[in-house]
Amino acid sequence: MMRGSNTLIGAVNFVTFLISIPILGGGIWLSAKANSTDCLRFLQWPLIVIGIAIMVISLMGFAGACYRLTWLLRIYLFVMFFVVVALLSFVVFAYAVTDRGHGQVVMDRAFLEYQLSDYSGWLKDRVSDPGYWAKISACLRDSRVCPKMARYVRDSTTGLLVPEPANLFSQRHLSPIESGCCKPPTSCQFTYVNETYWTAQPGTAQPGTVVNDIDCTRWSNEQHSLCYQCGSCKAGVLASIRHNWRKVSVINIVVLVILVIVYVIGCAAFRNAKRIDNDEPFGESRMSKARPSRFQF
Repeated sequence: MMRGSNTLIGAVNFVTFLISIPILGGGIWLSAKANSTDCLRFLQWPLIVIGIAIMVISLMGFAGACYRLTWLLRIYLFVMFFVVVALLSFVVFAYAVTDRGHGQVVMDRAFLEYQLSDYSGWLKDRVSDPGYWAKISACLRDSRVCPKMARYVRDSTTGLLVPEPANLFSQRHLSPIESGCCKPPTSCQFTYVNETYWTAQPGTAQPGTVVNDIDCTRWSNEQHSLCYQCGSCKAGVLASIRHNWRKVSVINIVVLVILVIVYVIGCAAFRNAKRIDNDEPFGESRMSKARPSRFQF
């Protein structure tokens, strides 16, 4: 069993090297999302660093096991322990900061709506910080998420293209950022003109609706403003981050389990390499010298 541990750790580390690619890919994917929609550019870097570290450590373990380099295996096990702890901490942190918050169902709407009061914790405070939100909102404008929502249908009378009607818009499955940043909250009861242009109609309040939402006063039909300063927009960004991070966390948990298994096998390989260096025989107890060679009476 011990003779095969070096070969096993080499093979497993090669597989781990391949598995580290999704971790690095997940970090790059989050980075791409940060540059295009989420606009939160600091959360993906720990994942990218961990992915690169796992790649390097896997190669280190592979070389140490194949060439029976005890010193390299010692470094490998030492570094691997901290990588496992770092990845475990990262997974726990990701779930902790994205634990609360969800979209709210609105009657006769296919999309969800988001309120900042549904979220709490460090990530909410980070996103809500005025200085940091100024950067996020500028990124959202530059990404042109809202203008890309435009859809047109052909008018049956004139044959011209016109914005899709309100009944079709209400059945669209909007992303959290589209729902929170590109339109006013439904509770404002504004009249739909197109996806990013709504008009207020006083005196049309519907029974049972909430009309004291402060975001109603923050809404602007100016295309560079819209609802970028609304709490619903911040909530939409948080919901988008939560959705993306939960996807990546599933991969991280699977890789974490594999890394723990690899670490255990690495410990066995290290013991195997030490026995070879010390010319210790396999299958013989270390206490064999203490056993009497014959019975004495």
